[in-house]
Amino acid sequence: MPLVIVAIGIVALLVLIMGLKLNTFVSLIIVAFGVALALGMPLDDIVGSIEGGLGGTLGHLALIFGLGAMLGRLIADAGGAQRIAMTLIDKFGEKRIQWAVVVASFIIGVALFFEVGLVLLIPIVFSISKQLKVSILHLGIPMVAALSVTHGFLPPHPGPTVIAGEYGANIGEVLLYGFIIAIPTVIIAGPIFTKLARRIVPNSFNKAGDIASLGEQKTFKLEDTPGFGISVFTAMFPVILMAIATVITMIQKTNGIEDNGVFAAVRFIGNASTAMLLSLLLAVYTMGVARKIPMKSIMDSCSNAIANIGMMLLIIGGGGAFKQVLIDGGVGDYVAELFSDSSFSPILLAWIIAAILRISLGSATVAALTTAGLVIPMLDTTDVNLALVVLATGAGSLIASHVNDAGFWMFKEFFGLTLKETFATWTLLETIISVAGLVFILLLSMFV
Repeated sequence: MPLVIVAIGIVALLVLIMGLKLNTFVSLIIVAFGVALALGMPLDDIVGSIEGGLGGTLGHLALIFGLGAMLGRLIADAGGAQRIAMTLIDKFGEKRIQWAVVVASFIIGVALFFEVGLVLLIPIVFSISKQLKVSILHLGIPMVAALSVTHGFLPPHPGPTVIAGEYGANIGEVLLYGFIIAIPTVIIAGPIFTKLARRIVPNSFNKAGDIASLGEQKTFKLEDTPGFGISVFTAMFPVILMAIATVITMIQKTNGIEDNGVFAAVRFIGNASTAMLLSLLLAVYTMGVARKIPMKSIMDSCSNAIANIGMMLLIIGGGGAFKQVLIDGGVGDYVAELFSDSSFSPILLAWIIAAILRISLGSATVAALTTAGLVIPMLDTTDVNLALVVLATGAGSLIASHVNDAGFWMFKEFFGLTLKETFATWTLLETIISVAGLVFILLLSMFV
């Protein structure tokens, strides 16, 4: 059975990565070859399938991902992210400090990838924790909740961006619906869950944490950073462009307005790649040129950003290769056939498959990509909203982060927790995000 071969492939992937400590990209390519052979694909087709999957995935993603990494790094290196965080914390005040952290982390999380946002915000959160004499975890849980939700649901983050491309979904719709789902999910997984976590593992809220491993962090005097308004505008600019284009296109379709050059221009500007390029050019000016930073320093920030995502791009490409083998080897068609006569929702199926793969593999992005290989053939026989299937896949790929996920260990070490405490906070937090996200997606599917 094709599904048995896929299961063996996933076990082999776990053995290669966790047992033999082999590089994730190399492991994915080895397993892709092995699964292709086991599925009986013609030998002449295997290499083409793997190259096609890798190239097709990166062809859609590399431009958005690369420009997004540069944009985030420019905002961080100019002190814009620090200005956003400190201003919001100052405005919200001591009593509503959690909400300040949530809003700041959400805005910064839209522009910065999860790991970058975490490394940037943790020193700020630790500093506030000491000043206000509140538990570091009291602020840390809302912070990682916001960063994780933006990472899982909102383009230009790799998961939702690449899956939108694989499913052929409108990335602007993914963004718009992603925001509708993300906001209540952050509230539940952040401030509300913090109260529950304090009851489950009260001792973890007494831990001091340790960020010595981050080394000396780049800090700025507030007066030396860009203004709050321009920092937020620069961080949110790609979101604004994509959202405007999506809303205008929806109005056009709903009212049956004839297409013309103006609508074509709006779609062009709101395309994810165009929006990211325009946003980067804006950031070069607002975070660099306007502050009299030499162009060489600005470009150095961009180069460093790309150097840091090189391996991540290869891993995503490897996931795309594995996904393509599943499609070309007939596994996706087999799954589609299994559910052809059932009323099982593709949204629910995408979430379940992504959740199983996430728990097995650890990597949210690889889990989401592998899910695409199994779900894509089903989408031809249903009129389900593709943007919601993208979000369901993203939600499933966040569930139950545990010892095979780097995020689990980062959270444990930074907040000085035991394994039990990490499971009761981080793992439970990620599961709440996943399940709450699915519930809101299913509710939204009744209206769109």
